[in-house]
Amino acid sequence: MQANPSLTAPPRAPLPRRAASGAHGASRALWAWALAGLAAFVLLPWFAVQEANGLTRLAQVWGSDERLGSGLMQALRWQRVWLLAAPAGLLAALVACALAPGRRQGALLLAGPGLALLALLASGFAIGARGWAFEWLNVAWGELSVRQWGLGWGAFGVLASLLMLTAFGLARRGFFRGDLFVAAAVLVSASLLALFIVFPVAKALSAAFFTEDERFAWQALTGRLLSERNFGLSCLSGGRRCGVAWNTLFIGVLTAASTTLLGTLLALLAERSQRLRGSRALQLLALAPIVTPPFVVGLGLILLFGRAGVVNAWLEAWWGVEPTRWFYGWLGIWMAQTFAFTPVAFMIMRGVVQGVAPSMEEAAQTLRASPAQTWRTVTLPLLKPGLANAFLVGFIESMADFGNPIVVGGQFSVLSTEIFFSIVGAQYDQGRAAALAWLLMLFALAAFALQRRLLARARFTTVSGKGDAGVPLALPPGLSRWAHGIAVPWMAFTLVIYALAFAGGFVQVWGRDWTPTLAHFRSAFDLQWGEWGIVWAGTAWNSFFTTFKLAAISAPLTAGLGLLIAWLLARTQFKGQGAFEFSALLAFAIPGTVLGVSYILAFNVPPLELTGTALIIVLCFLFRNLPVGVRAGTAAFQQLDRSLDEASLMLRAGSLQTLRHVVLPLLRPALVTALVYSFVRSITTLSAVIFLVTAENELATAYIIGRVGNGDYGVALAYCTVLIVLMGLATAAIQALVGERRLGRRAAAGQAQRKAG
Repeated sequence: MQANPSLTAPPRAPLPRRAASGAHGASRALWAWALAGLAAFVLLPWFAVQEANGLTRLAQVWGSDERLGSGLMQALRWQRVWLLAAPAGLLAALVACALAPGRRQGALLLAGPGLALLALLASGFAIGARGWAFEWLNVAWGELSVRQWGLGWGAFGVLASLLMLTAFGLARRGFFRGDLFVAAAVLVSASLLALFIVFPVAKALSAAFFTEDERFAWQALTGRLLSERNFGLSCLSGGRRCGVAWNTLFIGVLTAASTTLLGTLLALLAERSQRLRGSRALQLLALAPIVTPPFVVGLGLILLFGRAGVVNAWLEAWWGVEPTRWFYGWLGIWMAQTFAFTPVAFMIMRGVVQGVAPSMEEAAQTLRASPAQTWRTVTLPLLKPGLANAFLVGFIESMADFGNPIVVGGQFSVLSTEIFFSIVGAQYDQGRAAALAWLLMLFALAAFALQRRLLARARFTTVSGKGDAGVPLALPPGLSRWAHGIAVPWMAFTLVIYALAFAGGFVQVWGRDWTPTLAHFRSAFDLQWGEWGIVWAGTAWNSFFTTFKLAAISAPLTAGLGLLIAWLLARTQFKGQGAFEFSALLAFAIPGTVLGVSYILAFNVPPLELTGTALIIVLCFLFRNLPVGVRAGTAAFQQLDRSLDEASLMLRAGSLQTLRHVVLPLLRPALVTALVYSFVRSITTLSAVIFLVTAENELATAYIIGRVGNGDYGVALAYCTVLIVLMGLATAAIQALVGERRLGRRAAAGQAQRKAG
């Protein structure tokens, strides 16, 4: 008896065209990565070639030069048999490509490429340029006659293909909701964060536990941390100086307090004062620390208060006071850091002041509270998150600052300069540098923990989905007088400092010969015509071109990786997401000096020998500025409704298509912000890269510091002027493109008239 066709189950619907194409695309990606890995293993040099680009030596990978051999030659001819794990894993991937997509395919990808990846990484870190990299391996396995150098193009290609295939295997096993793109993005991002942030920082900090003869001992760290040079208090009992840790804490707290106070007063004047007519000047001052090298303010203060400065010259001419070096020391550092970092506190506090809901202040006035009472009981408590953040940023910026202490510190040592001299000085004490890095890390993390503890139980929400058209409360008369009396003279003084910094490049010899000249600019940026065309004769051209080239390379990488990580954090859920986010933002809590030391100690030996190359500077730029891209992307994603992504996915678009065609067009402001900020900060940074520059890869800030060390302030200030103008143009362009936040509130009458004028 035949079944009734109407009662039988309907035939299985054919696979939709878009889904079928997606399945075929995934299969093609598997084949492509497996074949690319095999090609890299056979055709590209496995180890890095220090004197040239390895890709220029492709014809010699089959020759007799051991250093230039491909992975296949290294394994078969020079007995590095552990490298055979690579083709074994890739061949397993080719077998997996022939299977239908599913859990079986995923298991084979994890067992083949996954295990091969772990084996290659383990051998890379265990075998170095002298054989075994660890003494306990010598004891366990005996001396190893074969050695390894830094990884090159071949190793990079194989490891990249194995990592991607492992990610596909995890997706096939059901992780990341089976999305191949999300799995690959998470594994690639996590690997980069682990390799270029977590690993170097951990390696640098671990050096503090080893003695001079490379033996592990807990007492090594405690002895270095608790030494008299770090925590001595002899200055309180008539001695010449206190420990460098107390110096750093003293300057950090002092700078954080002064910058927070001045930044808050300036923000209140900009947003709440009806008499101030310099809001645009405040905005320009807010941009100043971003577009200037970190030590420009220090140089300006030297021109004013230094031994040959204006003040000492005037005192000598009018009162016969012999010029001294009274300015150099903690006073000079504190003044320079206050001028340099107050605009950062201003930018933080201005946004917080803007976010205070006027309706709350109006409610207090309705209950007959005076303006002073309203300010003290309503407005000020709502400013606590901004005050805590401004204090924290000022404290961390002060501790990480290297330029100002090296320029105006004199004999007053802080942790950043001590770390520098421990590495590049005659002592070359890696253990002491690592111990000092521990102190910087502990101080920064303690400040983070204290801030979170103080603000953990309070709520400060003032901007919600409801409209708020209230008028912001004007400053109470007493507070307004204090704000004007402190902040306005500071603004004028800041303009004087920057004016002196500009003028210093246009006079012959500051304090001696005031003749106007362009000789300093010609010395740095001279152009001549030779037999073969333009001759870049100026001494600064090499550092100028190198700086802009490396910054231009790192900026798009920083923006792209930062926004990708922000998308993963905002739109996906996976195990270990908390550790992933912590690693992404770890660079913000790490002072630049610590990161620079970490890169020197981690990438000076195999498997990654990068010291002395331009690549290590690009990587330092990238991961030092990465939190900017992550934070900009996270803020942008908070404004985008998830329904936009979900609608695209419901129309059977993949995650990559959704990110490319839906999300990225809506993230243009965040993308531009991350691009320009990372570009500008790469050009003006100093503390993170001062250890990484070489004669071949000299940067602008290192060139300027060298000139300052030689007493050639004219050329240094001329170079600073060029950088300030170029960075100012870049920052003005981003401000014009992105614009300011508008909350739709009414302004007070005086503010409206001032803005209209």
